[in-house]
Amino acid sequence: MTETINLKSLSLENITPEAFAPYGQIITPDEDGKPFDEKDAQLDLSQGTPRFYIMRLRDRERQFADIARHQQCTQCLGALGGQEWFLAVAPPSEASEVDLESLRAFRIPGNCFIKLHKGTWHAGPYFDAPVVDFYNLELSNTNEVDREVYDFKQQSSIMFQMID
Repeated sequence: MTETINLKSLSLENITPEAFAPYGQIITPDEDGKPFDEKDAQLDLSQGTPRFYIMRLRDRERQFADIARHQQCTQCLGALGGQEWFLAVAPPSEASEVDLESLRAFRIPGNCFIKLHKGTWHAGPYFDAPVVDFYNLELSNTNEVDREVYDFKQQSSIMFQMID
């Protein structure tokens, strides 16, 4: 017997600092020499060795069935080359399940990057181009020891698509 998958739509929102605040920060260009303040990425990489690298992603359409979180560190992501991209998020919580009502999807311009709070559930990056390079700042072993995944398809027979 074939399982029926319910495809739910998430409307993409333009990212703003206020809308993204429950999930993290958006960091935009600032003049050199500005003193450190609350507009700068508030990082927590204290639980291991930081890893800053460029990852090449291919064919990342706007659909997803699982979402992940990292409880031990913040994470920063940004697209190279000014590429627009998309990310679905749910706020950090103690629960091992994701609250469907809190799930949001953001359109992120290529002239900024995002910092995720510790524990923020995230699916993506996704994009419309065939290939996009992203810089990623996390811990060197984040995906081996600090990656919890929630599978909507397995748990609830749901997949999501991000729409304009």
